[in-house]
Formats: sequence, C-alpha cells, structure tokens
Amino acid sequence: MIECTQEGDLWTVTINRPDKANSLTHAMLTQLAEIMETAHSARVVLLTGTGRVFSAGADLDEARAGLATSDVWERLSSAVAALPGLSIAALNGTLAGGAMGMALACDMRIAVPGAKFFYPVMKLGFLPQPSDPGRMAALIGPARAKLILMGGQKITSDEALSYGLIDRVVAPDDLMSHARELAADTLAAKPEIAAGIKALCSGKTP
Repeated sequence: MIECTQEGDLWTVTINRPDKANSLTHAMLTQLAEIMETAHSARVVLLTGTGRVFSAGADLDEARAGLATSDVWERLSSAVAALPGLSIAALNGTLAGGAMGMALACDMRIAVPGAKFFYPVMKLGFLPQPSDPGRMAALIGPARAKLILMGGQKITSDEALSYGLIDRVVAPDDLMSHARELAADTLAAKPEIAAGIKALCSGKTP
C-alpha cells in the first residue's frame, strides 16, 4: 500500500489505498518512515497518493486501538523534515488529520483544485503530534493554525494557497509533471549547493 520508485536521484513515494481514502495503518506509517529514513541519498523526494484523496489520516479501526496517539506519526514527519534533499508533497486530493504532518514537513506543497485541508484532532479528544502545530503556524501564522486545529475549519485549496499552507494549485492531470518541473533544477545542481540552499532557507549554516 506504500509504493516507492527510484529514478536515479528522484524518489517518488505513493500512498496507494484509494478504496479506504488512503487512510494510514501503523504498518503503512512505519513503512513510510523507514523509506524517508533511508532516502538521504535522494536529491528529491516526491510524496503523493492515488485516487481522489491524498490521505484521510488514521485508519479508523486502528485509531480507536491507539494509532491516533502513536509516536509513529512524529517519527515520519521528523524523517521527512530531516531529508537533505528537496521534498515536495504533490497532494492529489484532500489532506486530513495526522496525515497533514508529513506534508507540513515537506519543503513544498502543491495541490489539486477542490482539495480540502482539515485536522479535527481536538474534536476527537487528542492532541496533535508535537511538531505539527509549530510547523503549521510557521507557514500560516498562529491564528490561522488555531482556526484549523481549534476552530475545526476545513480549508479549501484556494484558501490554503492564500494562507501559504500550499504553494501552488495545479490541475490533476498536471500535478506530477509540475512536481517534476519543480524538482528539475535541484536534480541538475551540485548536491552540496542544493543542500546548502536548503540549510540557509531554514536559518542554518550549510
């Protein structure tokens, strides 16, 4: 249910459980984390899904059994954030719940029109994963982060673009080709230069 294809220095990681809205089990999250932890040789990682939803978040049965509070979500988002290369979330549809963490940890997010973004963790009686609110607030500001996390609002792709939660809205048929276009310069650059720019953009010394 998690597919990883490698074309040289470009890795494409795909969530493939469209019959369940790409909801995530513990095994799927562990596999995603393991892939990201071994992707340090990749120059670019593209993260996407199949079907009309990027991910509905936790599998409901497993969420009730404890997945909602598992540290595997934080393991995954931390692994994405630690990638030295460029990471792009190509969001093929709605992004919900804890699945937002891995997208927030990416360097860029592009999404299709009609995608919605929501994180109803408070209503379900749980805290978000520790790094998610900070990453969200860094992108869209504390008030808008609270709008989503505490106000329970579903944000449209147009709103997400205006907030800075996503970087572009792209037609579904063009989503992956546009992600590859965004990756092209990084793939062509010297690895140390691309990694240095990423570090500088994060306020770090390369």
